[in-house]
Amino acid sequence: MGEAREVLDRMTAATMSNDTAALEACYAEDAVAVTPDRGEITGREAIISFLSQWGQAFPDSAFEYLERYEAGNVAIDEGFINATNTGQLQMPTGESAPPTGRPVRHRVCGVARVENGLITSHHFYWDQLDLLDQLGLLPAPDPKTL
Repeated sequence: MGEAREVLDRMTAATMSNDTAALEACYAEDAVAVTPDRGEITGREAIISFLSQWGQAFPDSAFEYLERYEAGNVAIDEGFINATNTGQLQMPTGESAPPTGRPVRHRVCGVARVENGLITSHHFYWDQLDLLDQLGLLPAPDPKTL
């Protein structure tokens, strides 16, 4: 196992346990993350804040690996996050949704570039509509448009 794999494994464990101190040890100060719902997030503090919001909304999160890759200084994870929404969920609009109490099995992928033992670039991929549907947060379809 190389450095990129080891750092991404630590980052995933820290995210699932909502351990902000451990997350700080994984990201470079000027790291950049790209997400489907927030776009580009710049800086360690902003990235940790973003990841911590997930931990607050889904404190029982567990990662189920489907695939784990490493090539040079890049590590890639594909899998499912299994969790229950028992906390406030920050929406991309800046509003928050109350806990739904619903479980989710949410497919995700992450691509992290590591330099000098720290993540400098992290791209997250997931289906926002699938997540919102599992949580019951999508608006009901308009019968006139069906």
